[in-house]
Amino acid sequence: MGDGTHTGEQVTLARLPSGVELTTTVHTYRGDEPGPTLYVQAAQHGREINGTEVLRRFHERLPLETLSGTVIAVPVANPLTFDRVSYTTPEQLDSVNPNMNRIWPGNGDGSLHQRMAARLWEYVATADAIVDLHTGSPDMLPHVVYREGDERSRSLAEAFGTDLLLSEQADEDASDEWHHRGFAGKLRVAAAEEGIPSITPELAYNKQILETVVDDGVEGLLDVCRYLDLLPGPVPRRDQSIARNHLGQVTAGDSGLFRPNPSLEVGESVSEGHSIGTVYHPTTYETLYEATADRGGILYALTQEATVTAGDQLASVALVREA
Repeated sequence: MGDGTHTGEQVTLARLPSGVELTTTVHTYRGDEPGPTLYVQAAQHGREINGTEVLRRFHERLPLETLSGTVIAVPVANPLTFDRVSYTTPEQLDSVNPNMNRIWPGNGDGSLHQRMAARLWEYVATADAIVDLHTGSPDMLPHVVYREGDERSRSLAEAFGTDLLLSEQADEDASDEWHHRGFAGKLRVAAAEEGIPSITPELAYNKQILETVVDDGVEGLLDVCRYLDLLPGPVPRRDQSIARNHLGQVTAGDSGLFRPNPSLEVGESVSEGHSIGTVYHPTTYETLYEATADRGGILYALTQEATVTAGDQLASVALVREA
């Protein structure tokens, strides 16, 4: 049995106007035996740091002596948003494409984010499977998103192991909102277009390291490695719900203070018309809007931010396909 190898390479993603090079570290783990290549990245959106912590602990736990094939890991895919603890890059640096996860596979002659993505795509294109680690809102059920109808990506999502899996319609099957928001340029979607099974785990809250979520993320990555035969051992069988990712979220019909329904918890099944909470006037106490689910399904996100503006997202309900 061999020892395997690990290298950490400083890679230049782009250059800033001052001439300062924008760099990140690409970790490569190689087993002594041949096998597939898994590409994993985190922190495209810099405030989503649980994925970065997952990769640090994955680094500590990955048994190189039993690894077959290659794992490529990028803990900070976007140093600009990471330093700003933000979702997007300032207009001064990329006014055309402020969100890096809308422009894959990138363009080496394009805007700053396009150049960064194109550099990382050189690693993505060599992979047999992709895991793009993200996080969501403060009160969100961890889940994995994959492209509906892509059975290889679905199997990858099942191996990662969250209780909830969300299938997302794409291209001609997708809603106008999906196209309007530029989702065709997500890493997961662009990789799937190239025939590479790809998933997006959403690991829950941003800006804070949550121990249970990180632990689940590490176990999920190790199980993905087992599923791909990068590591020996079986992938556990789990009871999982398959639901359709729902872009038409429950939104605030008026501005004011939002009090979520105190009996609600993420992960619950709700029916159409179920009370999500109340928006009321903070000075007159008048009830302005009763938020209700517009369909039945699994409540997988519920905002805890009380001050809301009309149109703000209050909750997310996924349409159950299989349970």
